[in-house]
Amino acid sequence: MKLSTKLAAGAGLALFAALPAWAQDAALQAPAAAPSATVDKGDTAWMMTSTILVLMMILPGLALFYGGLARTKNMLSVMTQVGAVAALAMLVWVMWGYTMAFGPDYTSGLSNIVSNFDKLFLKGVTSASQAATFTAGVEIPEYVFISFQMTFAAITIALVLGSVVERIKFSAVMVFALVWLTIVYFPIAHMVWAASGLFFKAGALDFAGGTVVHINAGVSALVLALLLGKRIGYPTERMAPHSLTLTMVGTGLLWVGWFGFNAGSALEANGSAALAMINTFVATAAAGLFWMLAERFSGHKGSALGFCSGIIAGLVAVTPAAGNSGPFGAIVLGAIASLVCFAFVTVVKPKLGYDDSLDAFGIHGVGGMVGAIGTAVVYAPSLGGPGAADYDMGAKLLVQLSAVGTTIVWAAIGTAIAYAIAKAVTGGRVKPEVEAEGLDLGEHGERAYNY
Repeated sequence: MKLSTKLAAGAGLALFAALPAWAQDAALQAPAAAPSATVDKGDTAWMMTSTILVLMMILPGLALFYGGLARTKNMLSVMTQVGAVAALAMLVWVMWGYTMAFGPDYTSGLSNIVSNFDKLFLKGVTSASQAATFTAGVEIPEYVFISFQMTFAAITIALVLGSVVERIKFSAVMVFALVWLTIVYFPIAHMVWAASGLFFKAGALDFAGGTVVHINAGVSALVLALLLGKRIGYPTERMAPHSLTLTMVGTGLLWVGWFGFNAGSALEANGSAALAMINTFVATAAAGLFWMLAERFSGHKGSALGFCSGIIAGLVAVTPAAGNSGPFGAIVLGAIASLVCFAFVTVVKPKLGYDDSLDAFGIHGVGGMVGAIGTAVVYAPSLGGPGAADYDMGAKLLVQLSAVGTTIVWAAIGTAIAYAIAKAVTGGRVKPEVEAEGLDLGEHGERAYNY
Protein backbone atom coordinates (compact mmCIF):
# COMPACT_ATOMS: atom_id res chain seq x y z
CA MET A 1 0.00 0.00 0.00
CA LYS A 2 1.29 3.41 -0.90
CA LEU A 3 2.21 5.84 1.84
CA SER A 4 -0.49 8.28 0.69
CA THR A 5 -3.09 5.53 0.88
CA LYS A 6 -1.94 4.57 4.36
CA LEU A 7 -2.15 8.18 5.51
CA ALA A 8 -5.68 8.56 4.09
CA ALA A 9 -6.81 5.34 5.74
CA GLY A 10 -5.31 6.41 9.06
CA ALA A 11 -6.99 9.77 8.84
CA GLY A 12 -10.29 8.06 8.06
CA LEU A 13 -9.99 5.74 11.06
CA ALA A 14 -9.11 8.67 13.29
CA LEU A 15 -12.12 10.59 12.00
CA PHE A 16 -14.42 7.58 12.58
CA ALA A 17 -13.09 7.14 16.11
CA ALA A 18 -13.65 10.79 16.88
CA LEU A 19 -17.25 10.79 15.67
CA PRO A 20 -18.84 9.67 18.99
CA ALA A 21 -16.91 12.35 20.85
CA TRP A 22 -17.90 15.02 18.32
CA ALA A 23 -21.50 13.88 18.37
CA GLN A 24 -21.59 14.02 22.17
CA ASP A 25 -19.97 17.44 22.11
CA ALA A 26 -22.51 18.67 19.57
CA ALA A 27 -25.40 17.29 21.63
CA LEU A 28 -24.15 19.15 24.68
CA GLN A 29 -23.87 22.39 22.75
CA ALA A 30 -27.15 22.18 20.77
CA PRO A 31 -30.34 23.39 22.54
CA ALA A 32 -32.58 20.54 23.65
CA ALA A 33 -35.80 20.23 21.68
CA ALA A 34 -38.89 20.97 23.76
CA PRO A 35 -40.86 17.78 24.42
CA SER A 36 -44.06 17.72 22.41
CA ALA A 37 -47.28 17.43 24.37
CA THR A 38 -48.82 14.00 24.00
CA VAL A 39 -52.39 12.81 24.29
CA ASP A 40 -52.66 10.01 26.82
CA LYS A 41 -55.28 7.44 25.87
CA GLY A 42 -56.00 6.55 29.48
CA ASP A 43 -56.64 10.17 30.45
CA THR A 44 -58.76 10.64 27.35
CA ALA A 45 -60.87 7.57 28.11
CA TRP A 46 -61.36 8.72 31.71
CA MET A 47 -62.42 12.21 30.64
CA MET A 48 -64.88 10.84 28.09
CA THR A 49 -66.34 8.63 30.82
CA SER A 50 -66.51 11.57 33.25
CA THR A 51 -68.36 13.64 30.67
CA ILE A 52 -71.02 10.97 30.26
CA LEU A 53 -71.30 10.66 34.06
CA VAL A 54 -72.05 14.38 34.34
CA LEU A 55 -74.69 14.06 31.63
CA MET A 56 -76.26 11.29 33.72
CA MET A 57 -76.46 13.75 36.61
CA ILE A 58 -78.80 15.90 34.50
CA LEU A 59 -80.81 13.29 32.64
CA PRO A 60 -82.04 11.27 34.39
CA GLY A 61 -80.49 12.25 37.76
CA LEU A 62 -81.56 15.84 38.41
CA ALA A 63 -84.77 15.43 36.41
CA LEU A 64 -85.89 12.58 38.69
CA PHE A 65 -84.62 14.26 41.86
CA TYR A 66 -86.46 17.51 41.17
CA GLY A 67 -89.46 15.80 39.56
CA GLY A 68 -90.07 13.58 42.56
CA LEU A 69 -90.05 16.61 44.86
CA ALA A 70 -92.74 18.39 42.83
CA ARG A 71 -96.47 17.72 42.98
CA THR A 72 -97.97 15.11 40.64
CA LYS A 73 -99.53 17.70 38.33
CA ASN A 74 -96.12 19.28 37.66
CA MET A 75 -93.88 16.23 37.33
CA LEU A 76 -93.45 16.30 33.55
CA SER A 77 -93.03 20.07 33.41
CA VAL A 78 -90.12 19.88 35.85
CA MET A 79 -88.40 17.11 33.90
CA THR A 80 -89.01 18.87 30.59
CA GLN A 81 -87.60 22.15 31.86
CA VAL A 82 -84.46 20.42 33.18
CA GLY A 83 -83.88 18.55 29.94
CA ALA A 84 -84.66 21.46 27.63
CA VAL A 85 -82.40 24.03 29.30
CA ALA A 86 -79.59 21.47 29.39
CA ALA A 87 -80.00 20.89 25.65
CA LEU A 88 -80.08 24.64 25.03
CA ALA A 89 -76.92 25.11 27.10
CA MET A 90 -75.11 22.53 24.99
CA LEU A 91 -75.90 24.37 21.78
CA VAL A 92 -75.07 27.78 23.20
CA TRP A 93 -71.81 26.38 24.60
CA VAL A 94 -70.46 25.28 21.22
CA MET A 95 -71.67 28.48 19.53
CA TRP A 96 -70.29 31.15 21.88
CA GLY A 97 -70.02 29.82 25.43
CA TYR A 98 -66.74 27.93 25.04
CA THR A 99 -64.91 30.82 23.44
CA MET A 100 -66.17 33.23 26.14
CA ALA A 101 -65.02 30.96 28.97
CA PHE A 102 -61.89 29.27 27.60
CA GLY A 103 -61.04 30.98 24.32
CA PRO A 104 -57.96 33.09 23.54
CA ASP A 105 -57.25 36.10 25.74
CA TYR A 106 -57.87 39.73 24.97
CA THR A 107 -54.81 41.95 24.97
CA SER A 108 -56.51 44.18 27.55
CA GLY A 109 -57.51 43.59 31.15
CA LEU A 110 -60.86 42.29 29.89
CA SER A 111 -59.29 38.82 29.93
CA ASN A 112 -59.66 38.87 33.72
CA ILE A 113 -63.40 38.51 33.15
CA VAL A 114 -63.97 36.84 29.79
CA SER A 115 -62.13 35.44 26.76
CA ASN A 116 -62.47 36.77 23.24
CA PHE A 117 -64.57 35.36 20.40
CA ASP A 118 -61.80 33.88 18.23
CA LYS A 119 -63.26 30.38 18.76
CA LEU A 120 -66.82 31.38 17.97
CA PHE A 121 -68.68 28.32 16.66
CA LEU A 122 -65.53 26.32 17.59
CA LYS A 123 -63.52 28.00 14.87
CA GLY A 124 -60.14 26.33 14.45
CA VAL A 125 -60.97 23.31 16.61
CA THR A 126 -60.37 19.95 14.93
CA SER A 127 -59.98 16.33 15.97
CA ALA A 128 -56.24 17.02 16.16
CA SER A 129 -56.62 19.98 18.56
CA GLN A 130 -55.40 19.43 22.12
CA ALA A 131 -56.20 20.97 25.49
CA ALA A 132 -53.78 21.19 28.40
CA THR A 133 -54.19 19.28 31.65
CA PHE A 134 -52.51 20.06 34.96
CA THR A 135 -49.38 18.11 34.00
CA ALA A 136 -46.91 19.71 31.60
CA GLY A 137 -46.65 17.77 28.36
CA VAL A 138 -49.85 15.78 28.95
CA GLU A 139 -52.95 16.86 27.05
CA ILE A 140 -56.37 15.59 26.02
CA PRO A 141 -58.29 16.15 22.76
CA GLU A 142 -59.86 19.59 22.80
CA TYR A 143 -63.23 18.18 21.79
CA VAL A 144 -63.22 16.11 24.98
CA PHE A 145 -62.43 19.16 27.12
CA ILE A 146 -65.15 21.14 25.34
CA SER A 147 -67.69 18.38 25.95
CA PHE A 148 -66.73 18.00 29.63
CA GLN A 149 -67.08 21.70 30.35
CA MET A 150 -70.29 21.80 28.31
CA THR A 151 -71.99 19.44 30.77
CA PHE A 152 -71.08 21.77 33.64
CA ALA A 153 -72.84 24.67 31.95
CA ALA A 154 -75.84 22.44 31.26
CA ILE A 155 -76.33 21.23 34.82
CA THR A 156 -75.76 24.66 36.37
CA ILE A 157 -78.65 26.32 34.57
CA ALA A 158 -80.82 23.26 35.30
CA LEU A 159 -80.08 23.59 39.03
CA VAL A 160 -81.38 27.17 39.04
CA LEU A 161 -84.86 25.99 38.07
CA GLY A 162 -85.36 24.13 41.34
CA SER A 163 -86.45 27.35 43.03
CA VAL A 164 -89.21 28.28 40.59
CA VAL A 165 -90.80 25.05 39.38
CA GLU A 166 -94.61 24.77 39.38
CA ARG A 167 -95.16 28.41 38.38
CA ILE A 168 -92.75 29.60 35.64
CA LYS A 169 -93.59 29.46 31.94
CA PHE A 170 -91.58 27.10 29.78
CA SER A 171 -90.93 29.91 27.30
CA ALA A 172 -89.65 32.11 30.14
CA VAL A 173 -87.32 29.33 31.24
CA MET A 174 -85.77 29.12 27.79
CA VAL A 175 -85.31 32.88 27.32
CA PHE A 176 -83.94 33.23 30.84
CA ALA A 177 -81.48 30.39 30.28
CA LEU A 178 -80.18 31.90 27.05
CA VAL A 179 -79.44 35.26 28.67
CA TRP A 180 -78.26 33.91 32.03
CA LEU A 181 -75.70 31.56 30.55
CA THR A 182 -74.24 34.38 28.48
CA ILE A 183 -73.97 37.11 31.13
CA VAL A 184 -73.59 35.05 34.31
CA TYR A 185 -72.23 31.53 33.81
CA PHE A 186 -69.64 32.03 31.08
CA PRO A 187 -67.89 35.00 32.78
CA ILE A 188 -67.85 33.30 36.20
CA ALA A 189 -66.45 30.10 34.66
CA HIS A 190 -63.70 32.13 33.01
CA MET A 191 -62.83 34.12 36.14
CA VAL A 192 -62.45 30.99 38.27
CA TRP A 193 -61.12 28.32 35.89
CA ALA A 194 -59.32 30.01 32.97
CA ALA A 195 -55.61 30.71 33.44
CA SER A 196 -56.14 34.42 32.74
CA GLY A 197 -59.23 34.64 34.96
CA LEU A 198 -59.38 37.06 37.88
CA PHE A 199 -59.74 34.48 40.63
CA PHE A 200 -57.62 31.81 39.01
CA LYS A 201 -54.70 34.24 39.03
CA ALA A 202 -55.49 35.16 42.64
CA GLY A 203 -55.20 31.50 43.64
CA ALA A 204 -58.86 30.78 44.38
CA LEU A 205 -59.54 27.10 45.11
CA ASP A 206 -62.48 25.61 43.25
CA PHE A 207 -61.65 22.10 42.17
CA ALA A 208 -64.95 21.24 40.49
CA GLY A 209 -67.41 24.12 40.82
CA GLY A 210 -68.24 25.35 44.32
CA THR A 211 -68.44 28.93 43.08
CA VAL A 212 -68.91 28.40 39.35
CA VAL A 213 -71.75 25.89 39.70
CA HIS A 214 -73.30 25.84 43.17
CA ILE A 215 -73.04 29.38 44.55
CA ASN A 216 -73.75 30.70 41.07
CA ALA A 217 -76.86 28.51 40.68
CA GLY A 218 -78.02 28.83 44.29
CA VAL A 219 -77.89 32.62 44.48
CA SER A 220 -79.51 32.90 41.05
CA ALA A 221 -82.24 30.52 42.21
CA LEU A 222 -83.01 32.68 45.25
CA VAL A 223 -83.15 35.91 43.26
CA LEU A 224 -85.33 34.30 40.59
CA ALA A 225 -87.73 32.93 43.22
CA LEU A 226 -88.06 36.36 44.82
CA LEU A 227 -88.70 38.04 41.47
CA LEU A 228 -91.24 35.46 40.35
CA GLY A 229 -93.16 35.35 43.64
CA LYS A 230 -94.59 32.53 45.72
CA ARG A 231 -96.69 29.65 44.45
CA ILE A 232 -100.42 30.03 44.95
CA GLY A 233 -101.21 28.63 48.38
CA TYR A 234 -97.67 28.76 49.72
CA PRO A 235 -97.05 28.21 52.63
CA THR A 236 -100.54 27.39 53.94
CA GLU A 237 -101.37 24.57 51.53
CA ARG A 238 -99.65 21.21 51.73
CA MET A 239 -97.12 20.90 48.90
CA ALA A 240 -95.37 17.65 49.76
CA PRO A 241 -93.19 15.72 47.27
CA HIS A 242 -95.31 13.38 45.18
CA SER A 243 -92.70 10.60 44.91
CA LEU A 244 -89.80 10.25 47.30
CA THR A 245 -89.04 6.98 45.53
CA LEU A 246 -88.13 8.88 42.36
CA THR A 247 -86.25 11.46 44.41
CA MET A 248 -84.20 8.68 46.01
CA VAL A 249 -83.43 7.21 42.58
CA GLY A 250 -82.40 10.65 41.37
CA THR A 251 -80.20 11.10 44.43
CA GLY A 252 -78.38 7.86 43.68
CA LEU A 253 -77.83 8.85 40.06
CA LEU A 254 -76.54 12.24 41.14
CA TRP A 255 -74.08 10.69 43.59
CA VAL A 256 -72.75 8.25 41.00
CA GLY A 257 -72.53 10.94 38.34
CA TRP A 258 -70.78 13.29 40.75
CA PHE A 259 -67.64 11.16 40.50
CA GLY A 260 -67.35 12.37 36.92
CA PHE A 261 -68.04 15.89 38.15
CA ASN A 262 -65.38 15.84 40.89
CA ALA A 263 -62.79 13.23 39.94
CA GLY A 264 -63.09 14.21 36.30
CA SER A 265 -62.06 17.76 37.18
CA ALA A 266 -58.51 16.47 37.69
CA LEU A 267 -58.49 16.20 33.84
CA GLU A 268 -56.30 13.11 34.20
CA ALA A 269 -56.60 9.60 35.59
CA ASN A 270 -54.11 10.17 38.41
CA GLY A 271 -53.67 10.59 42.17
CA SER A 272 -55.56 13.88 42.21
CA ALA A 273 -58.57 12.15 40.67
CA ALA A 274 -58.24 9.38 43.23
CA LEU A 275 -58.25 11.92 46.08
CA ALA A 276 -61.34 13.59 44.64
CA MET A 277 -62.96 10.19 44.35
CA ILE A 278 -62.53 9.13 47.97
CA ASN A 279 -63.55 12.59 49.20
CA THR A 280 -66.74 12.36 47.14
CA PHE A 281 -67.50 9.11 48.93
CA VAL A 282 -66.81 10.10 52.53
CA ALA A 283 -67.97 13.74 52.63
CA THR A 284 -71.27 12.71 51.11
CA ALA A 285 -71.75 9.78 53.46
CA ALA A 286 -71.12 12.00 56.48
CA ALA A 287 -73.54 14.67 55.23
CA GLY A 288 -76.37 12.20 54.61
CA LEU A 289 -76.11 10.78 58.12
CA PHE A 290 -75.66 14.13 59.84
CA TRP A 291 -78.83 15.53 58.25
CA MET A 292 -80.77 12.59 59.71
CA LEU A 293 -79.12 13.18 63.09
CA ALA A 294 -80.15 16.83 62.92
CA GLU A 295 -83.73 15.73 62.26
CA ARG A 296 -83.59 13.41 65.24
CA PHE A 297 -82.20 16.05 67.59
CA SER A 298 -84.88 18.44 66.35
CA GLY A 299 -87.55 16.06 67.60
CA HIS A 300 -88.38 14.42 64.27
CA LYS A 301 -87.75 11.02 62.76
CA GLY A 302 -84.82 10.58 60.42
CA SER A 303 -86.43 10.74 56.97
CA ALA A 304 -85.69 9.57 53.45
CA LEU A 305 -86.09 13.15 52.26
CA GLY A 306 -83.61 14.27 54.91
CA PHE A 307 -81.12 11.61 53.84
CA CYS A 308 -81.43 12.69 50.19
CA SER A 309 -81.08 16.36 51.15
CA GLY A 310 -77.97 15.59 53.20
CA ILE A 311 -76.43 13.61 50.35
CA ILE A 312 -76.82 16.56 47.99
CA ALA A 313 -75.53 19.02 50.61
CA GLY A 314 -72.41 16.89 51.08
CA LEU A 315 -71.82 16.60 47.35
CA VAL A 316 -72.18 20.35 46.95
CA ALA A 317 -69.82 21.17 49.82
CA VAL A 318 -67.08 18.77 48.75
CA THR A 319 -67.12 19.94 45.12
CA PRO A 320 -64.60 22.80 45.58
CA ALA A 321 -62.59 20.73 48.06
CA ALA A 322 -62.60 17.42 46.19
CA GLY A 323 -58.93 17.54 45.23
CA ASN A 324 -58.05 20.16 47.84
CA SER A 325 -58.66 18.24 51.06
CA GLY A 326 -57.66 15.10 52.85
CA PRO A 327 -60.40 12.50 53.44
CA PHE A 328 -60.97 13.43 57.08
CA GLY A 329 -61.14 17.12 56.28
CA ALA A 330 -63.76 16.22 53.67
CA ILE A 331 -65.77 14.29 56.27
CA VAL A 332 -65.83 17.28 58.61
CA LEU A 333 -66.69 19.65 55.75
CA GLY A 334 -69.58 17.43 54.63
CA ALA A 335 -70.96 17.14 58.15
CA ILE A 336 -70.79 20.89 58.82
CA ALA A 337 -72.36 21.76 55.48
CA SER A 338 -75.20 19.33 56.12
CA LEU A 339 -76.01 20.92 59.48
CA VAL A 340 -75.85 24.46 58.12
CA CYS A 341 -78.05 23.60 55.14
CA PHE A 342 -80.51 21.84 57.46
CA ALA A 343 -80.78 25.02 59.55
CA PHE A 344 -81.40 27.17 56.47
CA VAL A 345 -84.02 24.87 55.01
CA THR A 346 -85.94 24.18 58.23
CA VAL A 347 -85.47 27.38 60.24
CA VAL A 348 -84.27 30.34 58.16
CA LYS A 349 -86.44 29.74 55.09
CA PRO A 350 -89.75 29.49 57.03
CA LYS A 351 -88.90 32.62 59.04
CA LEU A 352 -88.05 34.66 55.94
CA GLY A 353 -91.01 33.24 54.02
CA TYR A 354 -89.47 33.02 50.55
CA ASP A 355 -90.65 30.23 48.26
CA ASP A 356 -87.59 28.34 47.07
CA SER A 357 -89.65 25.39 45.82
CA LEU A 358 -87.03 22.64 45.99
CA ASP A 359 -84.45 24.40 48.21
CA ALA A 360 -82.00 25.19 45.43
CA PHE A 361 -80.60 28.08 47.45
CA GLY A 362 -80.80 26.37 50.84
CA ILE A 363 -78.69 23.46 49.64
CA HIS A 364 -76.72 24.53 46.57
CA GLY A 365 -76.22 28.18 47.47
CA VAL A 366 -75.58 27.76 51.18
CA GLY A 367 -73.74 24.44 50.80
CA GLY A 368 -71.59 25.95 48.07
CA MET A 369 -70.62 28.86 50.31
CA VAL A 370 -69.72 26.55 53.20
CA GLY A 371 -67.69 24.38 50.83
CA ALA A 372 -65.88 27.24 49.10
CA ILE A 373 -64.91 28.97 52.35
CA GLY A 374 -64.20 25.70 54.14
CA THR A 375 -61.85 24.61 51.36
CA ALA A 376 -59.39 27.26 52.53
CA VAL A 377 -59.33 25.49 55.91
CA VAL A 378 -59.15 21.83 54.86
CA TYR A 379 -56.47 22.65 52.26
CA ALA A 380 -54.00 23.13 55.12
CA PRO A 381 -51.39 20.34 55.36
CA SER A 382 -51.76 20.34 59.15
CA LEU A 383 -55.34 19.12 58.59
CA GLY A 384 -54.37 16.55 55.98
CA GLY A 385 -54.78 18.79 52.95
CA PRO A 386 -52.41 19.02 49.97
CA GLY A 387 -51.29 22.59 50.70
CA ALA A 388 -47.59 23.54 50.89
CA ALA A 389 -45.71 23.46 54.18
CA ASP A 390 -45.77 27.27 54.37
CA TYR A 391 -49.50 27.47 53.62
CA ASP A 392 -51.10 30.75 54.75
CA MET A 393 -54.69 29.93 55.71
CA GLY A 394 -55.64 33.52 56.48
CA ALA A 395 -54.56 34.79 53.07
CA LYS A 396 -56.36 31.94 51.32
CA LEU A 397 -59.53 32.62 53.29
CA LEU A 398 -59.51 36.20 52.02
CA VAL A 399 -59.14 34.97 48.43
CA GLN A 400 -62.00 32.51 48.87
CA LEU A 401 -64.23 35.12 50.49
CA SER A 402 -63.50 37.51 47.64
CA ALA A 403 -64.41 34.90 45.04
CA VAL A 404 -67.59 33.96 46.92
CA GLY A 405 -68.63 37.59 47.35
CA THR A 406 -68.04 38.48 43.72
CA THR A 407 -69.96 35.41 42.55
CA ILE A 408 -72.92 36.34 44.77
CA VAL A 409 -73.09 39.90 43.45
CA TRP A 410 -72.48 38.95 39.82
CA ALA A 411 -75.08 36.17 39.90
CA ALA A 412 -77.70 38.32 41.63
CA ILE A 413 -77.39 41.24 39.21
CA GLY A 414 -77.15 39.00 36.14
CA THR A 415 -80.21 37.00 37.21
CA ALA A 416 -82.26 40.16 37.67
CA ILE A 417 -81.30 41.29 34.16
CA ALA A 418 -81.98 37.87 32.61
CA TYR A 419 -85.40 37.56 34.25
CA ALA A 420 -86.37 41.12 33.28
CA ILE A 421 -85.70 40.22 29.65
CA ALA A 422 -87.53 36.88 29.93
CA LYS A 423 -90.53 38.53 31.57
CA ALA A 424 -90.70 41.25 28.94
CA VAL A 425 -90.65 38.66 26.16
CA THR A 426 -92.85 35.91 27.66
CA GLY A 427 -94.67 37.28 30.70
CA GLY A 428 -92.62 35.14 33.06
CA ARG A 429 -95.25 33.39 35.12
CA VAL A 430 -98.12 31.12 34.09
CA LYS A 431 -101.70 32.26 34.60
CA PRO A 432 -103.36 31.34 37.94
CA GLU A 433 -105.68 28.84 36.27
CA VAL A 434 -102.72 27.06 34.66
CA GLU A 435 -100.89 26.95 37.97
CA ALA A 436 -103.98 25.48 39.66
CA GLU A 437 -104.48 22.88 36.94
CA GLY A 438 -100.80 22.02 36.83
CA LEU A 439 -98.07 22.85 34.35
CA ASP A 440 -98.04 19.35 32.86
CA LEU A 441 -101.35 19.98 31.13
CA GLY A 442 -101.25 23.77 31.03
CA GLU A 443 -97.79 24.06 29.46
CA HIS A 444 -97.23 20.73 27.73
CA GLY A 445 -100.66 19.13 27.21
CA GLU A 446 -99.82 15.81 28.84
CA ARG A 447 -99.77 14.07 32.21
CA ALA A 448 -97.04 12.17 34.04
CA TYR A 449 -99.56 9.64 35.30
CA ASN A 450 -102.78 8.44 33.65
CA TYR A 451 -104.98 8.22 36.72
